[in-house]
Amino acid sequence: MTATTDNSLSPESFAGDCFHCGLPVASGSQYSVYIDGADRAMCCPGCEAVAGAIVAGGLDNFYRYRERNNERPEGDSVGERWAAYDLPEVQGAFVREADAQEGADCRIASLLVGGITCAACVWLIEKHLSQLPGVHKVSVNASTQRAQVLFSPETLNVSQLFAALAEIGYRPAAATAANSEQLIQQERRAAMRRLGVAGLGTMQVMMFAIALYFGASKGIEAQFEQFFRWVSLIVATPVVCYAAQPFFAAALRALRSRHLIMDVPVSLAIGLAYGASVYATVFGTGEVYFESVSMFTFFLLLGRSVEMRARHRAGLASGGLAQLLPLAALRLREQGGEVSVGSDADVESVPVAALSVGDRILLRPGDTVPADGEVVEGESGIDESLLTGESALQQKSVGSQVFAGSVNGDSSLVVRVTAAGGNTRLSAIERLVESAQLEKPTQVAFADRIAGRFVAAVLVTSVAAFAFWWQRAPEDAFWVALSVLVVTCPCALSLATPAALAAATLRLQELGLLVARGHVLEALPNISRVVFDKTGTLTEGEPRLQEIQLLRDGVSEERARDIAAALEARNNHPLARAFRPWFGNLRASALRAVTGRGVEGEIDGVVYRLGREDFALELSAGNCSTAQPKSRGQWLLLADAGGAVAWLGLGDSVRESAGAAVAELRAQGLETELLSGDQSAEVGRLAELAGIRRYTSGAAPEQKLAQVREAQSQGERLMMVGDGINDVPVLSGADVSVAMMTAADLAQSRADAILLQGDLQALPRAFALARKCRTIIRQNLGWAILYNLIALPLAFMGLVPPWAAALGMSLSSLIVVVNALRLSRWQPAAPGTSSPARPVATA
Repeated sequence: MTATTDNSLSPESFAGDCFHCGLPVASGSQYSVYIDGADRAMCCPGCEAVAGAIVAGGLDNFYRYRERNNERPEGDSVGERWAAYDLPEVQGAFVREADAQEGADCRIASLLVGGITCAACVWLIEKHLSQLPGVHKVSVNASTQRAQVLFSPETLNVSQLFAALAEIGYRPAAATAANSEQLIQQERRAAMRRLGVAGLGTMQVMMFAIALYFGASKGIEAQFEQFFRWVSLIVATPVVCYAAQPFFAAALRALRSRHLIMDVPVSLAIGLAYGASVYATVFGTGEVYFESVSMFTFFLLLGRSVEMRARHRAGLASGGLAQLLPLAALRLREQGGEVSVGSDADVESVPVAALSVGDRILLRPGDTVPADGEVVEGESGIDESLLTGESALQQKSVGSQVFAGSVNGDSSLVVRVTAAGGNTRLSAIERLVESAQLEKPTQVAFADRIAGRFVAAVLVTSVAAFAFWWQRAPEDAFWVALSVLVVTCPCALSLATPAALAAATLRLQELGLLVARGHVLEALPNISRVVFDKTGTLTEGEPRLQEIQLLRDGVSEERARDIAAALEARNNHPLARAFRPWFGNLRASALRAVTGRGVEGEIDGVVYRLGREDFALELSAGNCSTAQPKSRGQWLLLADAGGAVAWLGLGDSVRESAGAAVAELRAQGLETELLSGDQSAEVGRLAELAGIRRYTSGAAPEQKLAQVREAQSQGERLMMVGDGINDVPVLSGADVSVAMMTAADLAQSRADAILLQGDLQALPRAFALARKCRTIIRQNLGWAILYNLIALPLAFMGLVPPWAAALGMSLSSLIVVVNALRLSRWQPAAPGTSSPARPVATA
C-alpha cells in the first residue's frame, strides 16, 4: 500500500498482529500472505486462506479502505475456498443492492464465468444456479461470459454461488476489470497452444497417412506399415489428449446434466476413432484414423479460435466505468467548519473510492468529475457529451448539478459530493447496460439446432449397426459401428456455420466493420430498421463554420473569419475548434474569456467581442442591436465599439458517406431513424440532409432504450449506431449494435460491431454480406445433410470400410470449408439510388 487515507488502516498498525483480523500472532508462526509487496503475518490457516483468496481474486485493494479489522474465520468456513467472497468489503466490487423493481431485500452478483463454449453452457449454468435456495433469477451472456444472479442474502451466501459454478466445471470469478482481462489472456493463450499442437500434429500425421493410403493399394511391406502406424500414434496422441481436451470436457459436462450437445458425438468420434486406431496399431489389425482425428480436431479448433478472437476484439473486458473516472480526486480539508482553497496545503489527493457524501472536492480545468455533486463555488462550462449527447459545454454555477464522468471546462469549481461510487448517474447507466445485455435473447446457430436432434439419431444408429452386425459377423461389428459413427460424424455439420461466419467476419473487417459478437451476421438479415445517433455518428462530431452574414460595409467574410479565429486561438471551448484552420492569420492581444458568454481581444488597436449577442454588443452600449439569422445552427455575433460586424454560423456537418449509406439501406428495404439526445433544431436539419424520414430529439438514455423496446415489442428488429456513453444502454438493448471507431471505450465494449474509419457505407455492405453468408450456411448445411443421407445407409450395410468413411468425412469437411471461403472474396454490388423523403419529427 503506497498510500493510506484517513479512513483506512495502515500496514504498520498490524505490527505483531494478524494483518487480516488483528489478533496476536503466535511466536514462530509460519502463516503469511504476500500483499502489496510484503509478507503479511497471519494468525491461523483460516485468515491465511481468506486473505489468500482475496489476493488471488484481484480484490486485495479492499485492505486500503476498510475501516476496521476483519473477523476471524471460524468453523467450516476456514477450509472453504470461496469464503473470502462472503466478506462485505470484497462484495463491494461486484455485488450491489437490487432496486425495488428488481426485487425487494435482494442483491445482484455480477460474475465472470470461464469455460462457456456454447448456448448449452448458458442453459446448464442458469438451470444449475436456479436450483439453489435463495436464487430468484439467473441471466448469462455467452458472448461476454458474464452472469448476473439475483438472490436473497438471508438465504444464500455468495461463496455458494462460486462453489456451485466450480462444481459443474466452470471457473467463477468476480466481474472486475482485472479479472476480465486475466480471463481473456488465459483463454487466448490456451486456445493458441491447442491450435498450434493440432496444426503441427495434423501436418505431420498426414505425411504418414499418404504413405499408408498408397501402400494399401501398391503393397507395402508389413514392417514399414507398422512403423508408420506407430509414428502416427505418437504424433496424434498430443492432439487427442491435449488439443481436443475442451471437446471432452464440454461433452462430459453435458452428459452429467443429461443434455446432448455437438461436442458429444465429436468427442465420441475422436475418442473411438483414436481408441480403435491404437488397438489396430498395437495388435496389427484393422484400420487407423490418426489423420482424420487430427484434422477434425484442427478444423474445429480453428473455427472456435476465430470466433473467440472476434469476441475479444471490441474489448470484452474493458474497465468500463473505471476507465472513465480518475484514480484520485482533490478533496478540500475543513478548517473550522469552513472550506478554504487559498493554498495547496488546503487540498489533499485521495482515491476516488475514498470519497463519501458531503465531501468537498476541487475541480481544475480539464479534470474529470469523480462523483455526482452540487457546485458550491465557481462558474464553469462542463462537457457532458458522453452522458447526454449534447456537444456544447453546459454552464454550471453555484447550485448546479454535475455528474461523474463529465469533464470540467475553463474554470475551477468547488463541488459538494451528493453521490459516489455505485450511486452515481454513471453507475445507474452501467446497471441499465448490464440489464439490457442480459435480456438480449441468446442467439443459437441453425446448425446447433439441427445437430442437437441429429446427435441422438447418430448414437442410436451406431448402436443399432453394432447390434445388427454382432448377430451376422461379430468380428466386423465394431468396425461397421465405427464406420457409421465416423461417416455420420457431424464434422461438416459443425463446420458449416462457424467456417462461413469466420470467413464473413474477416471479410467484413476488410470492408470496414469489425464484428465483436458472434450473433451479428446471423441477426443482420432479420433487421428491419437502422437507428442512428447524431453527434459523432451521423455527423463528424466537430463544429464547423457554415455561414457568415456581414453586417458592416467594408468588411469581407475573410476578414471577419480571421478576426474570430484570432479571438478563439487560445480558447479551449469546443466551438473554438471550428476556427482552427485559420488560427495564426491574425494576432490578438489582451484576450479574455467570459464563461458562457464569449471572448474578447484587441486586434490592430480595435477591441472585438465574439459570442452571445448581448455580450458582444456591450462594447457599443447595446445601441446597435441586430436580429439573429433564422437559419438553423448556432450563431455567434462579432462586434466592436461601433456595433455589430458579422454573424458567424456554426454547425456540425453530416458525414460524406451518410447520404449514400442511408439511400442504400432504404434501397435494401430497411427503415432509417435518427435518435438524438440533442435538443437543438440541428437534429431536424441533419436528418433532412441525410435523407432520414423519422427523427427524435432530446431523448435521454432511458428514453432511447424505451423507444427501442417499444419497437421490438411490435415485432421489429433494430440496429443501433452510436458513439457516446449516453448511447450505451440502447446499444446493449438493440438486436444489433454498432459503435464508431472514435466512440467512448465503454460504448465500444458494449457494441456488437465497430465501424472502422467512420465510413457509414460499410453498413449496407454488411447487410448484403450477411444475406450472402446465410445463403452459404444453408448450402453447407444442405450438403452436410445430403452427404449423411447417402453415406449412412452404405456404411450401415458394411459397404464403406472405416478408412473410406474417414476419407469421406474429411472430403465433406473440405467441401464445406472451401464453399465458406468464397465469402472472403465477396465484393459488394454497385450501390443503388434512392430519392430521400422529407423527415418526420417524433416526440
